[in-house]
Amino acid sequence: MQKKVNYTIAIAVIAVALSANPVLAICQSTLFNPINDVCWQCIFPFRLGNITIASSGIDSPSDNVGNPLCICGAGKVIGLKASFFEPARVEETVKDPYCFNLIGAELTNPADGFLMGTSREGDTVKDMTFQQVHHFLFNVWALLELFMDVPCLEQSGIDVAYITEIDPTWNDNLLAFILNPEALLFGNPIAQMSCMMDSVASTIGVPLSPLFWCVGSWGPAYPLAGHVNNGYYVQDNALLAGRMIYKMSREGLMWDTAVNECAPTPMPIWIKEHYRMQMMKPVADYTCHPIGRSGLIWAAEKNPPYGTGTNASGNFDWLTFRKKLCCIGWDWSGGIGY
Repeated sequence: MQKKVNYTIAIAVIAVALSANPVLAICQSTLFNPINDVCWQCIFPFRLGNITIASSGIDSPSDNVGNPLCICGAGKVIGLKASFFEPARVEETVKDPYCFNLIGAELTNPADGFLMGTSREGDTVKDMTFQQVHHFLFNVWALLELFMDVPCLEQSGIDVAYITEIDPTWNDNLLAFILNPEALLFGNPIAQMSCMMDSVASTIGVPLSPLFWCVGSWGPAYPLAGHVNNGYYVQDNALLAGRMIYKMSREGLMWDTAVNECAPTPMPIWIKEHYRMQMMKPVADYTCHPIGRSGLIWAAEKNPPYGTGTNASGNFDWLTFRKKLCCIGWDWSGGIGY
């Protein structure tokens, strides 16, 4: 109970610290609801060893588990491999810089141009979209104090971990090459044609992770910056959220939790099938989708013209479910392990 109170106070403090004058505020949104706003079926399937304990109609990659037994901690922990999807991060794509849509607050820019540039929605001439993105630590189970005795689950609650307004590599495509110089290899028709296979795969099942330069039907993964020229606004925001996941992986700020059952693993080249996304705002989508699934299936009426009302259009929150592979067993040094 004490932890719940602490998390509530923390959210309130963040909101007050970031809020501008509510009368003049551009960013108006309701506070997230960690119970009703989360697609709970998206955590499935849950597999223990080679057995599926709880299945789901949502497409999921195979665990490729040969031996269901696992040994971790230099032999201290012996148990069974378990896998599921953990709601752990939120990628927030906003047209209004410094708008923290998830908590319904905003940060006042001291002066125009003091931090990084502005965002804008799709242009009817150029069909260009540029959004700022905020990366939140958002462990729903920790907020609700569920499954806290499972050691492989992250114990942190909610925090703002990264904002692109102060990141020059997000605001400039040329500077983004500092993080992704290999983009030069994939800026050609042959490499981009191969993305058609990833588009089909992500739409009917799960994406093709070997084609890491593709984001299915959403567009190219490179550059790891905030500009998109596709002209499909909701899907373009999903693409930017996907790029942010890749960017965090490239910078070593988001480790893959499904490669090694004993510990998270840094992956500078992302494994797309280990992630799925659910739209929380401005319109809740009560299901989730693999990276790259065509917006023709799920994006209709997800950005209604609310103007400056509650959950204003153009500011999106994407809950990221990451695949977890754990070794659940007995730690001989004391208690349940990993």
